[in-house]
Amino acid sequence: MEPSKQVKVKLVRSVIGTREDHRATVRGLGLRRLNDVRVLEDTPAVRGMIRKVDYLVQVIA
Repeated sequence: MEPSKQVKVKLVRSVIGTREDHRATVRGLGLRRLNDVRVLEDTPAVRGMIRKVDYLVQVIA
């Protein structure tokens, strides 16, 4: 069985002053506070969430 690909996401900007749906997307990615890092499965849904809040997060290689 092939191992699933993963993507590492880091919250680099504060969610204060952002739209409510963008805050919900950040929480959906599992990010709670600044500089928080999560390793997530690389799926189209996760990629779409990252793209939506790309100005708040950074994808780490």
